[in-house]
Amino acid sequence: MTDAAGSIRQISAPALKAMMDEGGVALIDVRTEEEVAIARIEGARLLDRALHDELLALPPDTPLVFQCHHGIRSQRAAEYFQSQGFTNLYNLSGGIEAWSMLVNPAVPRY
Repeated sequence: MTDAAGSIRQISAPALKAMMDEGGVALIDVRTEEEVAIARIEGARLLDRALHDELLALPPDTPLVFQCHHGIRSQRAAEYFQSQGFTNLYNLSGGIEAWSMLVNPAVPRY
């Protein structure tokens, strides 16, 4: 769903799984610590100040995928990183809810 370089692409849960299987992608979870305690995608890193600063030091074309519960907060996070000059951004469409339903039913839904 990308029209111009640098726009935020929506990625389905199955497409994210395939991307993660290939490696080389950073999955950033923008939910709260309490939400992560309930359910998480293996390999995702919780966005905190330290990770924020680490990400800002990466090359602007680094692929970054953002995820939350349903895809709304993660879209906002991706837009923020776009405003910081990042150009290879993805938002997990449907969030961890879609991941639970389409990829890994062992991940609890809440």
